[in-house]
Amino acid sequence: MSGAPPYDRAALVWFARQSIRMGSKSFSAASRLFDRTTRERVWLLYAWCRACDDIADDQDHGRGRGSGAIGPLDADSRLATIRTLTELALAGEQTGSQAFDALGQLVREVPIQPAMIEDVIAGFALDAQEWRPRSEADMLRYCYHVAGAVGVLMAVVMGVPAEDGDALAADTLDRACDLGIAFQLANIVRDVWEDDANGRCYLPVEWLVEADIPPGELTKPHYRARLVRVVAQACALARGYEASSREGAMRLPFRQRWAILAAANIYGGIGREVERLGPHAWDHRVSTSKLAKVGMLAAAGREAWRGTCLPGTRPGLSRRDLVALARGA
Repeated sequence: MSGAPPYDRAALVWFARQSIRMGSKSFSAASRLFDRTTRERVWLLYAWCRACDDIADDQDHGRGRGSGAIGPLDADSRLATIRTLTELALAGEQTGSQAFDALGQLVREVPIQPAMIEDVIAGFALDAQEWRPRSEADMLRYCYHVAGAVGVLMAVVMGVPAEDGDALAADTLDRACDLGIAFQLANIVRDVWEDDANGRCYLPVEWLVEADIPPGELTKPHYRARLVRVVAQACALARGYEASSREGAMRLPFRQRWAILAAANIYGGIGREVERLGPHAWDHRVSTSKLAKVGMLAAAGREAWRGTCLPGTRPGLSRRDLVALARGA
């Protein structure tokens, strides 16, 4: 990319820092634990992910309506916009968007494979198609695209080799993917009510059929007890993926290890709180208080300092299994 137009890195880092502060207090808090270079690269990656998400949903940092900068577009056009701007960024071209230029800057610094970026965009494609998971494997494949693949990118940003030829590196990428999947499962259980109001459901159809919850009746009061049992299944999956991810985190340098474990504690705590609240989990949107975050950061620091954890049981479907499913779909 020697002939690529230069980016104003300092301006892009500043923009990305504001983006993560507005878009995710949890990830923003955890990112402060990285060394400066890693922290800035994580911000750059986040800015691109956030912008793609906002374009896809016509929102501004996950809230309200978008700025309207790209006009009133249908889902397919929004997906095309994401693809076009991303392709320009990967080619090192100016995109007219600081968030996509942030990706352009990042790929100048980190050996990110285009296929890894495409796996993330595939998640937006599923939403554009109004795709819904029928089986547990479908749900996990969706979680891979929208979050597990981002976990893989995060690991590469932190210096994990991107090639699968190195067995330990490949397993570390698997564990990074596991954490992303755990995060997304927490999102799914927390946002059941919000998603239902928007005509979406990311819990598997087969689970709802087994629970005898009719289509479109997911949030009706008389099915609340059954929904709690279905959500508990997703929470159990999330715990398994989170536990598996911790083994990979222990292979990272101390500050990176601390940041990843802090994110696992903070975000994983959302799923655990949903499960604890049971039928009251959706009375208010579950979040983590500042005081609780401090405690979780401290706990992560102690765990990172020990540098060891009990080997976790591997989830039934790993990154490479899910990639194979996606390629065969």
